[in-house]
Amino acid sequence: MNIIKFTLGGKFAFFKKPDVNSYYYFTYCNIHKIALLGIFGAILGYSGYNKMSFDRKYNGKTQDFPEFYEKLKHLELSVLPHNINISKKVQIFNNSVGYASKELGGNLIIKEQWLENPCWDIYLALKCEESEKICTALQKNEYVYLPYLGKNDHLANIINVRLITDAKKLDDAVKIDSLFKKSSAEFSNRIPKDIKVYKHEEFLPYSFEITTNKYEFENFIYSNALLEINADTIVYKVEDKNIVFF
Repeated sequence: MNIIKFTLGGKFAFFKKPDVNSYYYFTYCNIHKIALLGIFGAILGYSGYNKMSFDRKYNGKTQDFPEFYEKLKHLELSVLPHNINISKKVQIFNNSVGYASKELGGNLIIKEQWLENPCWDIYLALKCEESEKICTALQKNEYVYLPYLGKNDHLANIINVRLITDAKKLDDAVKIDSLFKKSSAEFSNRIPKDIKVYKHEEFLPYSFEITTNKYEFENFIYSNALLEINADTIVYKVEDKNIVFF
């Protein structure tokens, strides 16, 4: 199987959680599939959420999803974090446009939790026309719109783009280096020698609900522990890493 691999990062990132309180806006710790599809959509010039507000039809049918999601939701992706723990910092700034707040002066104080220096290796399986378009755009460094990490304050750096043609399925894998769904494997009772085991677990947006376009979630894990991988989970050896696609 052919794969396009690249390193995605930036100085800051903010992938807003919808479940926030009135004091802070929180971020997910890792980039999720919807955000990645948004980046690919920007690269190819597909429209997003705002376009849906004005044009509810395209190609002669009712538009259930933003264009980028409708065209790219079938892509198979893998995400390998560079950081075990990405540092986060709360940023405080003012929105003083005048209509942002009902307080005197119209000033709104915003407090957002940003990821600092996030970085991931992204793998895209080249199995369809859309993935081939993305591969070509990445290799030529030609983007219709600038990609960003969650909000347009945080431009995305895309480097180390490589085409990999020798990915192999593993039948005897005991670990996964990338993010994987919790349902894909069970943790083994064996403990690796001379290795400090870590585990990061997080519910991340995975798809859209068709009626309201709200997030649907999957529980993802990032760990160096030994695993008992389910029979229906396909693990690929890509260079020196074991990855799974979702």
